[in-house]
Amino acid sequence: MFRYVKPPTEGEFIRIENGRFVVPRNPIVAYIEGDGVGPEVVSAARAVIDEAIDIVYGDRGIVWWELYAGEKAVKIYGELLPSDTIEGIKYTIVALKGPLTTPIGTGHRSLNVALRQLLDLYANMRPVYFFGQPAPHRYADYDNFVIFRENTEDLYLGIEWRYDSEEARKLREFLRRELGIVIRDDAGLGLKVISRFATERIVRKALRWAIENRRRVVTVMHKGNIMKYTEGAFREWAYEVALKEFRDFIVTEEEVEKLYGGKVPEGKILFNDRVADNMFQQLVVRPWDYDVIIAPNVNGDYISELANALVGGVGIAPSLNMGDYIAIAEPVHGTAPKYAGKDIANPMAAILSGALLLDYIGWKEAAELIRKGIKEAIRQNKVTQDIARHLQNVTPLKCSEFTKQLIEILHSIK
Repeated sequence: MFRYVKPPTEGEFIRIENGRFVVPRNPIVAYIEGDGVGPEVVSAARAVIDEAIDIVYGDRGIVWWELYAGEKAVKIYGELLPSDTIEGIKYTIVALKGPLTTPIGTGHRSLNVALRQLLDLYANMRPVYFFGQPAPHRYADYDNFVIFRENTEDLYLGIEWRYDSEEARKLREFLRRELGIVIRDDAGLGLKVISRFATERIVRKALRWAIENRRRVVTVMHKGNIMKYTEGAFREWAYEVALKEFRDFIVTEEEVEKLYGGKVPEGKILFNDRVADNMFQQLVVRPWDYDVIIAPNVNGDYISELANALVGGVGIAPSLNMGDYIAIAEPVHGTAPKYAGKDIANPMAAILSGALLLDYIGWKEAAELIRKGIKEAIRQNKVTQDIARHLQNVTPLKCSEFTKQLIEILHSIK
């Protein structure tokens, strides 16, 4: 079935029985090194994950299975995203991935987007952590957001045509003839697609996570005041799901004002919405009002970048792409090719992404140890150059040095 890879002879695959994970003590987990700094940060993440699991459990351990995408895949397969990789992730169910570069003018618009669409990873969860690192935000202590970004629709479908293409000419002509919509002849065209189906499932995923993790506010971010039948519909469908399927757990902002004197009842999650442009301002000036954010694809990309900038940037920003069962953890940052091979990249985002993967399979104690370890490393000023440059008299650690220091810290705080 596989052309150039074979599953490890050791370990067992995670199974799904009656809608639940059955995780063996030695699960096979796929990893993709990625491009640029990817091999360095993924190697660091694997080392830290392995050590944390051993410290916490002793008798458990991941069996890693390397799969290929991007530049390394081209060398082996002659293509950027081989079927072996897609099928391998389906076998393992979970995977850790480094950042990927899509060469200009070839193949997929984005390998990251292609993976999400081919595996139907419709929910992109992006937590924002403040561990005490140098941050530009006055209220960084309140920056503890989790963003659920719809991952498969919106402008990221890539349905667009050049202004001078035959397709664009036909579409402009159709709009003019059939709908009376006049568009300039030198205008490129694109489609924004938001469906009820995709909206409902991202809202369900976010609300279930919020309930399981005892979060206090879930906010729908949209531009429905202008795009009424796409982002406006996203808002309407989100409320429908919340009120019909999670009625026992949520209370709306309107209900809080009318029925509860402005105070959220004990044990309830406040469910509200904000217009996108206002949301950007509010997240800066009133971050304590926000907790879990649900957004369409493009808005989710924008707001997660802002949220991570508030706490110092994407060097510490993890993410988890989830479907109904399959999940891929990956750092938010790109390949940073100018730093590749120099052993200076910050592996925190990849390590924290690995912690999200451990959360996902139920190994939460090991995940929490990793997060505590990174917080302690920052407290001790044991950091890489991207953080050290904002501190006084702190010598930056190399990527490999930071990894070793973090592992020592994990042992000291176990």
